[in-house]
Amino acid sequence: MMAILSAWLGLSIEFVHPYSFLLLPLPLLVYWFIPAYRTKKTAIKIPFFDTLMAVLGETPNQGASQLTPSWWQRVILIISWLLVITALAKPMILGKPQVREQLGRDVMVVVDLSGSMAETDFVATQDNPEKGIRAGQRISRLAAAKQVLTDFANTRQGDRLGLILFGDAAFLQTPFTADQQAWLDLLQQTDVAMAGQSTHLGDAIGLAIKVFDQAYIQDQDQDQDQDPSQPAREKVAIVLTDGNDTGSFVEPIEAAKVAGAKGVRIHMVAMGDPATLGEQALDMNTIKRVAALSGGQSFQALNQSELEQAYATIGELEPALYEATTYRPKQTIHHYLISAVVVIYLLTFSILTLKRVVVVKRRKRFADIQGGEQHD
Repeated sequence: MMAILSAWLGLSIEFVHPYSFLLLPLPLLVYWFIPAYRTKKTAIKIPFFDTLMAVLGETPNQGASQLTPSWWQRVILIISWLLVITALAKPMILGKPQVREQLGRDVMVVVDLSGSMAETDFVATQDNPEKGIRAGQRISRLAAAKQVLTDFANTRQGDRLGLILFGDAAFLQTPFTADQQAWLDLLQQTDVAMAGQSTHLGDAIGLAIKVFDQAYIQDQDQDQDQDPSQPAREKVAIVLTDGNDTGSFVEPIEAAKVAGAKGVRIHMVAMGDPATLGEQALDMNTIKRVAALSGGQSFQALNQSELEQAYATIGELEPALYEATTYRPKQTIHHYLISAVVVIYLLTFSILTLKRVVVVKRRKRFADIQGGEQHD
């Protein structure tokens, strides 16, 4: 019955205690196998009972009368019993399926936009029709980085990605987001020197640490009811640079120490060979120390293939932590069924009471009329 009703209403219903429906035939078993309840009434004893029976020609026997319910009483009993048993089965209305995603890692990508990133000393390893790039074509370092980061982002299902750009100063291009397409769109809008010509590496790392702290506070405010036993979201920063630090307010080594204390792993990717371009050579010693102090690793990429391999290795070191569970919200309706039973009996009792009052009044009026006629 409930299956037909749920199909008719377009709802999904399940029962917590479906075995309760085994009680449905219980009234029939009682009716068939348990005798009707009998009551005894007092009688007047007379000494001439046998004489009276002989005069009347009756044979004395034990008598019993059984009340028989009317059809509407039977209907109410059947409906009430069905409602009670259904309520015992505890029906639950299932809502639309909901997907709960548990993101396991925040990844902040830090990209150098200094003037040297415009150098076209990289060779594309794959076609990119949208950008008009063909495999084997010489491209800028920034264009190569965008290609590799696009492939890297597509493998980070379940991670929240952020983007920091730096040059003369560091600024947040994209806060942490699970919308990878939005992150990629903002990455493609970047251009060389939009943050200045120099390389303030230490300031960029310091900004990344600050953004991680702010994100943690926001998550705590939004997830006050979160289970404290669940592990905290991991924090990873991937820094891409092609030059040495040139005057940051915070030295890269000091920033790395703070990152290590706050649980932020930094993977350093040194891109290109600035020494051949007349710039300051990459300080690989500093880059390695920054990675080591924070618990990360350092990489050096002199071409597109090595850059792809560096990010592939980082992807293996930081596998995506993602868990999605599908559930359907449930709402119990058993109390509505019990309420319906109560309403049915209250209405029935009220109707019978009114009917009885009307009958009594009519009888009284009829008796008064007849009494008046006799008096006349």
